[in-house]
Amino acid sequence: MPFDYTLDFDHTDFRQHPELYRVGKGEQGVLLVEPYKGEILPHWRFRTPEVAQESATTIYGLFEAYLTQHDFVGADMARKFLQMGYTRARRYANHRGGKKYAGPVPADKKGESGAHGRAELPRAPEDPEKAAAAAIFKQHWDAARAHPDYQKQRAQFQERYGK
Repeated sequence: MPFDYTLDFDHTDFRQHPELYRVGKGEQGVLLVEPYKGEILPHWRFRTPEVAQESATTIYGLFEAYLTQHDFVGADMARKFLQMGYTRARRYANHRGGKKYAGPVPADKKGESGAHGRAELPRAPEDPEKAAAAAIFKQHWDAARAHPDYQKQRAQFQERYGK
């Protein structure tokens, strides 16, 4: 099921209403789904490899805690933050300043990722610090996706809610 951007994210507690959550693709909803955004976002940083290591380790710890609590939505949100750590650090490694595409995002595409017809800006020489930060997040993201309890809980969630 695609991620449902029509929900009232300002007033929905997804811990209380996991049936409303959709995994979607990639990082969809990572900055919308509460209370998880508020619990995980303060730990999300990738400025240097040292900062990324602390961040990814902390978020992976939250991921494991959510799994222990059988809170699949929380675990999936932690997985999304690890993925976003990788993708954003890679973007900054490739594009000084983090801007990948030319021009503004079209008004009807706000909140969605992708080029939306915009040209990709030229890549800068790779920033080794951001590349190292990305590799740290990638390692944790891969471990989260491969975690047997995550895979089991994801299958159970999709079976239960069809999402």
